Amino acid sequence: MRLILEPSFFERPALAVGRDLLGKYIVRAEGGPARPDGRSGGREVALPITEVEVYDGPNDRASHAFRGQTARNKIMWGDAGRLYIYFVYGMHWLLNVVVGKKDYPAAILIRSAGGIVGPARLTAHLHITGEYTGLPATPATGVWFEDRGARVLRGRYKRTPRIGVAYAGAEWAKKPYRFVVV
Repeated sequence: MRLILEPSFFERPALAVGRDLLGKYIVRAEGGPARPDGRSGGREVALPITEVEVYDGPNDRASHAFRGQTARNKIMWGDAGRLYIYFVYGMHWLLNVVVGKKDYPAAILIRSAGGIVGPARLTAHLHITGEYTGLPATPATGVWFEDRGARVLRGRYKRTPRIGVAYAGAEWAKKPYRFVVV
């Protein structure tokens, strides 16, 4: 079973979407003309998601949304299911998906999938760059998410603090907003 995740999957509270993304697949189409079903006619790389971090709203001091809307983060205030790709350290692209209701800035960073550990390694492996920012996560754009029937049950994942967010202060740095398959 291959079910493409629709925007309604992402239009839910950020922590629920974060947990539910574990075991779903990030899919990247590489080349080839589109088929009648909307999928690429080229090669598809599909990786099961094993680690995510949630950035939930304008009060989340670790979120790009905390200091308000900018040209870089404005997509976070947009429609759920859109891609938010940003550049860090002058060398790495990171893949996020916008979640929640429109005008509530929340996104989920995809940290690891299919044995590729680390968000920068993952985007490099999938050849995802800033050109995807703002696009809907659909086969037509070449990057999307699928449910292939796998379920990651309680006890098969853990919640931990996010990585590298000490700048947000102890309260926000310690929030268990990271979900990891164990």
